[in-house]
Amino acid sequence: MTEVYAQNFIGGMREIWNYLSSGYAILAYAVIIIVLVALLIVSVLISDNKSKIVIDKAETSRDDESVALRDDGERKVEKKEKASGKRFPTLSRIDAERSRYERSDYDDGITLKTLCENLRNYAANQSLYYDIEDMRRFIAGLSVSHTMILQGMSGTGKTSLAYVFGKFLDNPSTVIPVQPMWKERTDLLGYYNEFTKQFNETVLLEKMYEANYSKDMYVTVLDEMNIARVEYYFAEFLSMLEIPDAEKRYLTVVSNRWDSDPKQLRDGKIKLPENMWFIGTANNDDSTFAISDKVYDRAMVMDLDSKAEPFIAAKEKPVHISYERFEQLAKNARKEYRMTKRNARRLEKLDAYMIEHFRITFGNRIMNQIRNYIPVYVACGGDELSALDDILSKKVLRKAETQNPIYVKNAADGFCLYLDELFGENKMPQCKKLMQKLAKSV
Repeated sequence: MTEVYAQNFIGGMREIWNYLSSGYAILAYAVIIIVLVALLIVSVLISDNKSKIVIDKAETSRDDESVALRDDGERKVEKKEKASGKRFPTLSRIDAERSRYERSDYDDGITLKTLCENLRNYAANQSLYYDIEDMRRFIAGLSVSHTMILQGMSGTGKTSLAYVFGKFLDNPSTVIPVQPMWKERTDLLGYYNEFTKQFNETVLLEKMYEANYSKDMYVTVLDEMNIARVEYYFAEFLSMLEIPDAEKRYLTVVSNRWDSDPKQLRDGKIKLPENMWFIGTANNDDSTFAISDKVYDRAMVMDLDSKAEPFIAAKEKPVHISYERFEQLAKNARKEYRMTKRNARRLEKLDAYMIEHFRITFGNRIMNQIRNYIPVYVACGGDELSALDDILSKKVLRKAETQNPIYVKNAADGFCLYLDELFGENKMPQCKKLMQKLAKSV
């Protein structure tokens, strides 16, 4: 009996095993596993999404809070800056120290002649040697225009002359190296930084602001001025300097006004100081831009192509002269050494000759510059014809460079003969030299 039950049990277990190991059973196992895996994946995804939603909500809440705090902070900073007037910290400091610049210890006894001679000696004391004619051209040029261009070969002392002149005036020159990417006045004056809520004040802006408190002569040197296009970054300065009334020469610094802005800013504008001169040094080579007629016509030009011979100079101290005294000396010279009627007639004839042969005319601006330049040059100790020769070569004959070079070459000899006939033989050496140079360049 027991054996019968045992055999039946074993037989039943064998049938169950056969069924579980059959193909249908294996297929069922696979389906169950797939379903379980799918359920597991769905569960994980749902859990992930819930977590992301919670995290995103938390991050959004934090971001919103950060933005709110940042905006609130910026508003507080801006409010604080407006209240304290610190968007122009340096200009505000100059306001507080204005008494430093309101000096009165000026030397009123100097003449234009001694100014040239003393400047030459002072430069020589520092191993910088210049011809006395260069000093006369330099001082006379400054009396005509507040913009001057010193051009010539590298190493002839262009920057040094402008720099030593500031030292001689007991008010050091401000040297600004021009950058190749400069295109607008903000490169010179600076700009308002929206992030810091302050104005990036440049050295030039600071000096302009300081100069408006002073009667000193201020010299700004634009070193290598034509490494960028002068008529781009300096255009507004040139236009302002053309305005006869110095009280109307205002440059825009910022577009708005704060009640706490520095005292001398008028509706975000600064006055272009009438006691500031801009002296640009220019090298004429492949690395620079050509200076446009717009700039040349408004500026006085001086060539420094060679170094003067060393000489023994008397010891000289700086001379503290006010810009008003300098302008008065120039005004007095124009009354005392007005261009002679004979040379005025010669100029009229030369103008007619230039129009007929070169299609070049003097123009009112150049004629005014000639009339203002010659008397000061004479007061500096020079000769009237030498002054006329110098300014004609820089302001009139320079325009011949833009003419047809073949025509200029053919007309050069006739022009030189006409100069000898009109002014006297070899009385206009600079004009003849320039014309011959243009003729040889073809």
